[in-house]
This record gives sequence, C-alpha cells and structure tokens, in this order.
Amino acid sequence: MTKRPNKRAIASWAFYDFANTIFSMNVISLYFALWVTVDHGGQDILYSTALSGSMLAVAISAPVFGTISDQTGRRRLPLTLLTIISVLATALIGQADQLWMGLLLFVIANYCYQSALVFYNGMLPSVARCSNVGIISGYGVALGYIGSIAGLSLVEPFVTNGNRSAAFLPTATLFLIFAIPCFLFVKDLDPKPFYLDISQSFRILKKTIANTSDYHVLLKFFVVHFLILDVVNTIIAFMSVYATKVIGFDSKQITSFLILSTIFAMLGSLIVGWLVKYKGTVFSYSLVLWLWLVALILIIISPGKSLFWVVGPIAGVGMGGVWVASRAIVVELSPPQKIGEFFGIYSMAGKMASIAGPLLWGSIVWVLQDTETLKYRAAVGSLLLITIVTICFFNTFKKYIKTDHVYS
Repeated sequence: MTKRPNKRAIASWAFYDFANTIFSMNVISLYFALWVTVDHGGQDILYSTALSGSMLAVAISAPVFGTISDQTGRRRLPLTLLTIISVLATALIGQADQLWMGLLLFVIANYCYQSALVFYNGMLPSVARCSNVGIISGYGVALGYIGSIAGLSLVEPFVTNGNRSAAFLPTATLFLIFAIPCFLFVKDLDPKPFYLDISQSFRILKKTIANTSDYHVLLKFFVVHFLILDVVNTIIAFMSVYATKVIGFDSKQITSFLILSTIFAMLGSLIVGWLVKYKGTVFSYSLVLWLWLVALILIIISPGKSLFWVVGPIAGVGMGGVWVASRAIVVELSPPQKIGEFFGIYSMAGKMASIAGPLLWGSIVWVLQDTETLKYRAAVGSLLLITIVTICFFNTFKKYIKTDHVYS
C-alpha cells in the first residue's frame, strides 16, 4: 500500500526554503556585497573571490555529501549541523571590524548554507512520496521567496536605525527559527547505521562519472544547469551593486526592487511548478531560459530607472522557475537509488557556476575599471552570451529527456 503524503513533513520541508532564502537574499544579494564594496571600500573582485572560493569548496565536497546521504539514508542530521554553523558565522559578520574577517566568516557561512542544500534537495522524493515532485518543489521555492520578502522587511529597520552591519544578527536568527520545523518533522525514512567512508564515496562517484553512457542525458543537463546558473548566481550576487552604480537606485529603491522581484519569483515558482505537471519539464525549462534572455537584454539597454523596473518581474519569474524545473528534471532522470548522488552532482554544477560567474563579472569590471558604467554593462553582456549558448545547447538534446533513461 502506497503511503499518503505527510502534509506536516511537506510544510516543514518547504519552510526550510523560507528560512535559507532569507540568508540568500539578505547576505548574498544585498547587504554583504554592499558591506564589502561600499562600507569597506573593497573592490568587486574581493567579494567575487570570497564567493567563488566558498563555492569551489562546496563543488569539491557536494558530490561526496550526496553519495554519503545515499549510503547512510541520513539527511536530517547533516542538514541541521551545517545550518547551525552557517547561522553562527552569519551572526558574527556584523561584529567584524576588519574586511578580511568579514570575508572569512562569509566564506564559512556560505559554504555551510550551500552544502546543506545537498541534503535538503535529497529529501524531496521522500517528502513528496506519491505527490507530484514539481508541485512540491514549487511549494518550497514559492515559500522561500515569501521568506525573502519577510527577511527584507524584518531586517530593514535594523539597518535603518544602525548600518549594514546590523543586518547579519537578525538575518541569522530568522534563518535558524524557520529552519527548526525541518529539523524536527522531516524524518529520514530508511536510515542506516551512520558511518563515514569518504574513499567509498569517491569510488561510487568515479564509477558514475565513468559510466557516462548510462546517464548521458542527465549529465548533459548538468552542463546546461551549470551555464544558466552562471547567469542566475551572478545576477543574485551583483544586482544590488548594478542597481546602485549604474541605474542610480538608493537603498529604499533597491529594497523595493528586490521585493518586487521576489514576489514575481514566488509566483513564477508556482506557475512553473504547475507547468511541470501539465506541460512537462522540457517546456517549463525552455520557458525559463528564454525569460532570462529577455531580462538580460533589458538590463543592458535600460538607460535609467523606468525600464529597469520591468527587469524585476521577468528575472523574478525566471529565478523562481529555474529551481523548480531543474529539480524536477533531476528527479525524472535519476534512478531512485542514486538520487542523493545525482543531487550532489547537481549541486556541484550549481556551485561551479557560482565560481565562474562572479569571477567573470569581477574580472570584467576590474579590467574595465576606468570606464564608469560601461564595465557593468559589459559584464551583463557576457552573461547574455552565456544564456544564448545555453539555449542552443539545451535545444540539441531536450527531445531525449522524456524518452531516455527516465526513472519513476
């Protein structure tokens, strides 16, 4: 007899998206980038290096974490430990007086936040059970974007009454509070005795990669996922800097812009979750790629504030949809016994993108540092080129996604 979905577990799992997106919005997208580049006068390349360095560490360890989660069946404990470390490091950023210390704490916080997502994503099939994975994933992403709005709204008074350093402690607190339901109510369905055999994890991973002919469609999709997340992660990291230095937004306008984008990201995650169910993963993912193409063109050609406001809704829908559709494709193409391993590789692709994209941005801005706003438009132009390449590559193999190595 098939077990019915546990609504409390689904809600608790989705609330972790609510919690961790508070970190993503307040730390990665808004306050830390400005804390480095404005408050401490650091170059964009410093933030790029810290972000990319932490992502490199995640990229190396994420596939191993994925195989460990499959071997042991345990995801809740490592999720909890990594989240708590991230929360503590985030809280301490606000107490750092020196730029290097803040950068180090950010590396620790971001590494743990990103690594926890390997175990979180691996929970999805067991949480969804017989429900549609796209719909459940959409719930999580949508609730995550509600968390972004709540995080911005609740933390902004601390910044207004103090400075950007005051943002990190309340952000850490909110992250922890809303993650607690997942710690308590999302249980491991088939846990095995815990052991840590890193060498075996590497052997399993090496065997999977060596047998690429068995999973070639999924591995091609990881390349596409890597390319589009180059774009997404870089926009997340630097949009507040671009809006400040190119468009001329003040702090209140940036907050309003991010809230607007987040509302549409929430709606986009629900819409794309519905499209995954009724139109399929290929249609849904293709739509997301084209939305990003349009958004980047508008960013480049925006002469001022009026047109730039249109970017928020379009990029928001694309941002919400990319996670929903990509998770569904990974579940659709992965054999059940390797779901954690493939989500580890999926996570590795995303983290490698978080290395390449910000470094590309930082390098272009550094090389063209004497060109005022042109350097930023050139950086966005590089992301537009990546998006065009991504769409072309996805079109070469998308017809195989529904027919080749589909496991259900």
